[in-house]
Amino acid sequence: MKTKNAAAWPGGFRLSDWLYKYGTLLTIVLLVLIFGASTDHFFSNSNLVNILRSISIVTIIATGLTVSLAVGGFDLSVGSTASVACAVCVSMFVWYGQPLWAGIAAALLAGLVVGLVNAFLVTRFKIQDMLMTLATMFVFQGLALTYSRGATISENMILPGGDFATGQIPDAFRLLGRVPWIIIIMLVVVLAVHLFLNYTKYGRYMYMIGGNPEAAKLSGIPVNRYRLAAYVISALLAGLGGIVLGARVGSAEVNAGSPYLMEAVAAAFIGFSVFGAGKPNALGTFAGAVLIGVLSNGLIMLSVPYYAMDIVKGGVLAAALAITYIRGRH
Repeated sequence: MKTKNAAAWPGGFRLSDWLYKYGTLLTIVLLVLIFGASTDHFFSNSNLVNILRSISIVTIIATGLTVSLAVGGFDLSVGSTASVACAVCVSMFVWYGQPLWAGIAAALLAGLVVGLVNAFLVTRFKIQDMLMTLATMFVFQGLALTYSRGATISENMILPGGDFATGQIPDAFRLLGRVPWIIIIMLVVVLAVHLFLNYTKYGRYMYMIGGNPEAAKLSGIPVNRYRLAAYVISALLAGLGGIVLGARVGSAEVNAGSPYLMEAVAAAFIGFSVFGAGKPNALGTFAGAVLIGVLSNGLIMLSVPYYAMDIVKGGVLAAALAITYIRGRH
């Protein structure tokens, strides 16, 4: 017997199921129409490109977070990892005069170490992922601060000894933070993770582990090995986000990656329901990031005071989640 909430339209169409699949996309369309009608330049090519550029870093970081969610984990240290990678990468140029490849390699290596530490602590001590990565978030945030000595790392900065830094940031590195490369990197990451999770046995195993780790273990899947891989991928993509962040701003500001954590979490969780996936997925995460980017851009164009933006953003995101997760019951 169906309850009142399960009422279907003629032909079996169920509004609640439709909203679950397309609620996020519907919210994006409504916001685009509202902002387009309220401002003169919202639909300009430059503004649309600006939206994509503005969400590139958070999308890269959120896509890595999506991989950790796929195995039932939750990597809260991605923002701090981005800060570490950004500081290491820029310092290799400014402090040590290293070439492009060395700076990027050092930053990715730092991300790899972070991922291995997180995976070891989570799998070894059997502590809930969110709690453990909450602790490591503060540890890596402190490491980033300690490494940079609490200062912004930039060209011609004053070093502790009183001398000026003589290293230069390569022009090729700066290109990574500019259009179109920053957008291309984002799209490549989203596509690669989408293909990995959905069209390889490794990605399917990760989804199996996230759905039922005990059943996956009984099926012969090395659960801890795949959880380790998920945290390493999450940290590497957070590190890549930190590299792109450094290329975009041309420096490594104090805890530069930390503000991206909450938007990355929001994007990843909003993306659960896109097209009815019901699980972490890269395309859904990208849609969640687009929603956040459109909302932020529109509010700025409407001259909403900065101190009120979080109220509006939180309200709209809550409404989007409410529309998305209203589902009929049998």
